[in-house]
Amino acid sequence: MSARIVILGAGPTGLGAAHRLGEVGFTDWDIYERDNRVGGLAASLTDDHGFIWDQGGHVMFSHYGYFDDLVEKMLRDDYDEHMREAWIWIRDRFVPYPFQNNIHRLPRDAFLDCVTGIIDAQHKSLPKRNFAEWITAIFGEGIAREFMSPYNFKVWAHPLEMLGTHWQGDRVPTVDVRRILENLVDDRDDVSWGPNNRFKFPLLGTGMLYERIAASLAKPIHMQHEVVGIDARAKRVAFADGSGTSFDHLVTTMPLKELVRCIDGCPSSIREAAGALSHTEGLFVGVGVAEACPSSKCWMYFPESNSPFYRVTYLSNYSPRVTPGPGHFSLLAEVSSSPYKPEDPADVVERTIQGLVASQLLTPEQAASKIVSRQLMRVPYSYPVPTLDRDAALNVIQPWLMERNIYSRGRFGAWRYEIGNTDHSVMMGVEVADYLISGETETTWALLPGEEARARIAG
Repeated sequence: MSARIVILGAGPTGLGAAHRLGEVGFTDWDIYERDNRVGGLAASLTDDHGFIWDQGGHVMFSHYGYFDDLVEKMLRDDYDEHMREAWIWIRDRFVPYPFQNNIHRLPRDAFLDCVTGIIDAQHKSLPKRNFAEWITAIFGEGIAREFMSPYNFKVWAHPLEMLGTHWQGDRVPTVDVRRILENLVDDRDDVSWGPNNRFKFPLLGTGMLYERIAASLAKPIHMQHEVVGIDARAKRVAFADGSGTSFDHLVTTMPLKELVRCIDGCPSSIREAAGALSHTEGLFVGVGVAEACPSSKCWMYFPESNSPFYRVTYLSNYSPRVTPGPGHFSLLAEVSSSPYKPEDPADVVERTIQGLVASQLLTPEQAASKIVSRQLMRVPYSYPVPTLDRDAALNVIQPWLMERNIYSRGRFGAWRYEIGNTDHSVMMGVEVADYLISGETETTWALLPGEEARARIAG
């Protein structure tokens, strides 16, 4: 193909696209990144105390052989592999994840409420018009009240009535009454569920993978190039430093809302559709402690209101090299914020430390004298929220963009949480490159429910 491809964003999707273009021998491309580092939301940061922090609790597990091969090629065994040990802190105790398979760990009254709630739900035809109703219809009122509803509000920071019901896929485990009762009778913890029960982690943080991919590219990345305008007719991108570049095809990983704002003369219908998209801001708090790690846990979920975070990761259990050395451990806490659940960045670190003490992840003595690093990482776009009107908005925006040879892909380029893992994001880049070069179908991005955008263009 004799056409120039411009890639905006050197995160997993942009790097996946650039790597694939080089792999097939295509040379007329360039990649531009607004930051001074690669990796996007998957970048890793090193603080002044020698701790390495990810921007969120990333782990690498894969649905794709191509991604697995890429990881092996780039990391060359510079990773650790772990069996997941995930827990839920609830009612002053840790319960293994998934919650519904391990409710025998709860007090007797809570266990009975959960089991009877499941049985009642399975004998009724309850509505599932939104995620809040779906939770109660699938799990029953007990599990909804104890865990699913409060936890998901802490994650999504939006009323659950705003969320749809078709995005869960393999993200939300369902219920099996027989299995629950067998676990009770056998006093057995049931911890093997899920696609990420075994995962990899690069020795120097998740960003290590993307730094290696960037270093392997045939040409350098144009760093610190922030997009300020896109002329879809003239096929030209303008950057904040006054420079610009032309394109025949534009692959962009910018948040879709920002992309639409940057396009000159974008119709009001497209802007209104983009305005319907919702997201969370992430406030990620890293706490580095000068003591040996007291636990083998990987990560923990927190549905209760005595902490601002919804998840905490023992990041130092993933790799010994993300701390300054032996005798240190690190905790990474994740807090979601939105207009429906505002969180104050000014005090979120202190509230996080108080929550870590309340949930017994730190002792009062450790909180008072052993913390050597406190880090706050603010991520304006953390989760694309799968609201009820999301798909209708995407089915307006994406065809309009692609008619103009603009391909918006990646976690926030596609704006679809269900294909927002790092493996999905890399493969969206790989597959859009294959589409532009040889017309192959984008199988990951094309999972959009309803009327698929590519068919609308072809028709």
